[in-house]
Amino acid sequence: MNVLLDHLPQFREGFLGTLALTAASAALALVLGIIMAGFRVSPIPPLRAFGTAWVTLLRNTPLTLLFLVAFFVVPQIFFPGTSPFVLAMVALGCYTSTFVCEAVRSGINTVPLGQAEAARSLGMSFAQTLRLIVLPQATRTVIPPMSSIFIALTKNSAIAGAFSNTELFNVSKLLSDKGFAIGWIFLWIALCYLVITFTISGAFRLLESRLEVAR
Repeated sequence: MNVLLDHLPQFREGFLGTLALTAASAALALVLGIIMAGFRVSPIPPLRAFGTAWVTLLRNTPLTLLFLVAFFVVPQIFFPGTSPFVLAMVALGCYTSTFVCEAVRSGINTVPLGQAEAARSLGMSFAQTLRLIVLPQATRTVIPPMSSIFIALTKNSAIAGAFSNTELFNVSKLLSDKGFAIGWIFLWIALCYLVITFTISGAFRLLESRLEVAR
């Protein structure tokens, strides 16, 4: 208990850092994932190829390797001086977007084909059909796996602590290096992660129940 009370500001800063990184990465992953899912079901072959390549390449690349590329390649070639938070957000967001993409694509495939055909018969474009007809109907199917994807994102954010980001794993490393009991440190860190993951799980359960009522 003493390690928590004596270093409460560090734990609070690490908790807020993990929370901010998770939220920013989740937003990026959601946007990219929906776009890539649209590419994967697009009638335009180059877009389908790009979406498939995005998912295949990033999903099968170790996340640590993506962090190394984001921190040691991207700043040197494209965006010098980018903050560690942004680089970590990009690495996590791009990696997680592949799982979001597949979840959304699976949801799209559950929508009857007749819905899209009816929209096209009314003169709607592919983008309009996807945005106004298909995605709203696919939402109920997509919500359950999204909870697991964003919980995994929260745990994956621990890698950012090894790349100059202030978050929970970074706090545990700093305190353990100072000689504090590692067991108590990990206990409090684990409880912090549980607070975040239970909040995510509860929010998605609430959203799922709301959508069930609206059915």
